[in-house]
Amino acid sequence: MAVDLSFFQSQTAQQLRAEGRAESRAKDLLLLLGHRGVEVSEEDRERIVGCGDPDVLGLWFRKALTATSTAEVFASDGESGADAG
Repeated sequence: MAVDLSFFQSQTAQQLRAEGRAESRAKDLLLLLGHRGVEVSEEDRERIVGCGDPDVLGLWFRKALTATSTAEVFASDGESGADAG
């Protein structure tokens, strides 16, 4: 008997997996910032948790490895953390 596995390839399934990845990356980013002693305001926390793009969260995570503030994490390429806001 064949089992219909089409759900796992559906748009809904792909979206659910992406949301799960984004949620996991947001938690990892907050954990890293906390471990490094970087202060995260409630506004910054909401921005991180509310971001549904795993690629953006991955970029922020890589920046957080060396950042000393969330301004540095959120800064665009070529923008210094002191100027970010």
